[in-house]
Amino acid sequence: MRNSTSGEIQKSRAARWTVPQQSSKPSELHFCSQALLEAAELPTAFTACSSSPVHERFATRLPKVIRIRTLCVDSVDVVSLAGFWQSALGWRRTYEATDEVVLEPPAGSEEEGVVPQLLFLGVPETKTVKNRLHLDLRPDDQDAEVARLEALGARRVSVGQGDDVSWVVLADPEGNEFCVLNPLADH
Repeated sequence: MRNSTSGEIQKSRAARWTVPQQSSKPSELHFCSQALLEAAELPTAFTACSSSPVHERFATRLPKVIRIRTLCVDSVDVVSLAGFWQSALGWRRTYEATDEVVLEPPAGSEEEGVVPQLLFLGVPETKTVKNRLHLDLRPDDQDAEVARLEALGARRVSVGQGDDVSWVVLADPEGNEFCVLNPLADH
């Protein structure tokens, strides 16, 4: 939109951020970063709420339903890493190419269509720092699940969690950290 006028850009942004006409009670998304708001250059016509000083000035309306559809995982060897996670989760492989593999929950399961799929994307570089986002797995038996995951190729790692925590931090074969939590009954 580089050649568009300011008014056209504002109309385009407004169209993206407004609620469809059939919605009678739109959901509100509250931005918590003034810098983000200023960078987005949102139109001033958007509604505000009163939950914080930033929210008093800025809030936008979005459609009622928005879901996370896919979690993307960079990988040097997508086929191998997807194989680890396919075995770890018991999921099905729904797409495979040289540089991408998609895993989804089992067909007909409660998770199908609700839980985000995992997309493994081929990249040339290996992982070098701690993940900013990770998966938490909650098995029925933490000790048995940790042993099973280690047998598949996971290894225990420390990310500074200490010795007195109720979860176990593991890394998959490419070093992506994830946690194995206690069963819900233990909490």
